[in-house]
Parts: sequence; structure tokens; C-alpha cells
Amino acid sequence: MKKVLHTPFSESDIRALKAGDRVVLSGTVYTGRDAAHKRLCAMLDNGETLPVDLAGQAIYFVGPCPAPPGRPIGSAGPTTSGRMDAYSPRIIRQCGLRAMIGKGDRGEGVKEAMKEAGCVYFAATGGAGALIANSIIEAEVVAFDDLGPEAIYKLELKELPLVVAIDAEGNSLY
Repeated sequence: MKKVLHTPFSESDIRALKAGDRVVLSGTVYTGRDAAHKRLCAMLDNGETLPVDLAGQAIYFVGPCPAPPGRPIGSAGPTTSGRMDAYSPRIIRQCGLRAMIGKGDRGEGVKEAMKEAGCVYFAATGGAGALIANSIIEAEVVAFDDLGPEAIYKLELKELPLVVAIDAEGNSLY
């Protein structure tokens, strides 16, 4: 059975999910890869307000391709999530992030932050970027546009299929 989810998430939404659950996600999701994460953490270090409110939200680890004519975005496959492991615990704890979307296992520090704060890690299918793009109905750069595809985009999703790879109790498919 698939679980239907919509952002933003409550802590109880996230804690009800179990590793292996199949979900269909709709709503607003933000993108960010390592360069954007590094900037977000530098802003936190400097006491600055972040350009996006991540409380209750999800970050998709993706660097989308340019949009072809008539489409909001190009291919948008997940990137390896381990590159964000140095930054994710802080963003989870300080910003109230409830979900991450990517591919590959996460480090122990990330898993501990997820358990403490109530955050989940969804796996998107690697190599299926063109198919995933079909679930993205709107895309807009909202921060760090100088980073090109690594900028932070605000995506509107409609029924993106995902799997809970690591739940908020630390149970992992990996």
C-alpha cells in the first residue's frame, strides 16, 4: 500500500513512516546540493536569516538539467546524498527539516539527528531523472542563482513516487 503525503510535514506524519514504506509525495520541496548546504550553514554561523524556511519541509538532493521548451524543468535525478552528510545534521536540528530525498546511504551523524528531530530520508530512483521530472509541475530558483543547477529551487511536486529508505527511528533499508 502506498502512503499519500503532502508537504509541509508534521513530526507525527514523519514518525508514522517506516523503512520500506512506499509513498507518493506532492507539494512544495526545495532542492539543494553540497554547495547550497555549505552556504546555508555559513548563514547560520553568521546569524543570518535563511532564504527559505525549511521547517516541516523536504530537501531534494538534485542538480536539475535545464528545462526543455514547454516543461518546467529538465531531467531531475537524485544525487548521492553522502556529500551532504557534513551539513545535514545541523540543518535538521536547527531548521526543522523533516525530510530529505536522494540516493545512497547516510552517515551515523545524520541518522542520529534524524532520530532526535523526527526526520526521514526518502530514496528516489537513480537513473530515472527524466521520469522524476514528470512529477515536477513547477520549478523556480529561489536562492543562490549563481550556483546554476546547484541553486536552491522551489519545486511543486505532483505524486512523486519514493521509498522510505531511513525512518525517524533509524531503521534503514541499507
